[in-house]
Amino acid sequence: MTNSRVTHSICSIVPPYLLTRLAAAEDPGRAAAAAAARRTLTTLGTVEAARSLPHPPPSRSTGTAFTPTLRRIVSDALGQEELPGTPVRSEGQPATGDAAVDETYEGLGATYHLFSDAYGRSSVDGAGRTLEATVHYGRDYDNAFWDGSRMVLGDGDGEVFERFSKSLTVIGHELAHGFIQYTAQLEYRDQSGALNESIADVFGVLVEQKLLGQEAGQASWLVGEGLFTEHVGGQALRSLKAPGTAYDDDVLGKDPQPGSMDDYVRTAADNGGVHINSGIPNRAFYLVAAALGGYAWERAGQIWYDTITEPNFPADATFAVFAAATLTAAEKRYGAGTEESSAVQSAWKEVNVMV
Repeated sequence: MTNSRVTHSICSIVPPYLLTRLAAAEDPGRAAAAAAARRTLTTLGTVEAARSLPHPPPSRSTGTAFTPTLRRIVSDALGQEELPGTPVRSEGQPATGDAAVDETYEGLGATYHLFSDAYGRSSVDGAGRTLEATVHYGRDYDNAFWDGSRMVLGDGDGEVFERFSKSLTVIGHELAHGFIQYTAQLEYRDQSGALNESIADVFGVLVEQKLLGQEAGQASWLVGEGLFTEHVGGQALRSLKAPGTAYDDDVLGKDPQPGSMDDYVRTAADNGGVHINSGIPNRAFYLVAAALGGYAWERAGQIWYDTITEPNFPADATFAVFAAATLTAAEKRYGAGTEESSAVQSAWKEVNVMV
C-alpha cells in the first residue's frame, strides 16, 4: 500500500486560551513563565504546520486481533525542538534516573495496561503498535502534545508549570488521542474536536484510576493534577466532575469550561473551542460513572470504548450524535432500561445535550 499524505492535528494538553493569558502576564514573578508561554504558542503553530508528512492512513481498528505486546521507546530531545530525539530507554531497560524519562516510560505502560486489561486492546492501534514518546522538548516548553505518531512532553517553565511527565493523566490523555486516531478519527474542530479532547480526558483519568485502584467515588477526576507549581491558584487543567473549577488564579484567570449546553461557548478560536467545550461531554461521563459506582473503567468506560470503536462512527459527530451513540452502546451491551442505559440517558439530559 502506498503512503497517503495525511495531516494530523497537534492535540495539546494546555489550551491556547490559558497560554495566551499567561503570555500576556505583567507580573514580574511570572516573567519567565510569560516568555515561555509565548515561545510555546509560537512553536506549537510551527509544529502543526510541519506535520503534513507522509503517513499511512490510520485504520479504524477495533482491536479484535489482540496481540499482547507492550513496546515502549522514550527519546530525549535534549532541549531542542527536533523530533524524535535520541532514544534513551526502550522496553525492558532499567530506569535511567532521569525523572522525565522514567515517569514517561511508566506512564506509557500504565496506559497500555488500561486498554489491554480492560478492553482487550493491544496498544493505541489495537495491533501492538510501539508506544513512542519524547521528553525534554524545547526550552521551558509549557505543553505536551500528540503529533500523529508520538507523544511529546515539555519540561515546563518552573514558575507556573512543572514538567509535564509528572501527571499520569497527561500521558494517558495524549496517548488516547492516538487511540482516537485509530478508531473514530474525530475531526479536530467544533463539537467533534471537543469530543476528541473529552474522550482523551476520559481515558486519561481512567489510566490513573486503574493504576491507583480507585473507584469512581474515590477519584479526583482532575486532568493535569500536579502540573501547576505551588505559586498557582489551582489544582489542575480541567475537572470532569466540576468543569470550571480546576483553577482560579490571578494571572491565569478562572477555569472557563462549561459543564452544560446552557453555557456552550461559540468561538472561532482553538478550532472552534475544542478545549473549552470539552467540559460538557466530560461532565456527562463523570455523571455516568458516579451513577454506576465501582470502577469507572469497567461499565462507564466500556460504554465509551464501545462507542468510539463502532465501525463507521461519524468523524464529524456532534455532542447529540455522540450522546445517542453512547445510549445505543449501553443498550447493546447491557440492555434497554438497565441501570447502565438509564445512567447514560440521565447524564446527557443533565448536561442538556439530550432532551
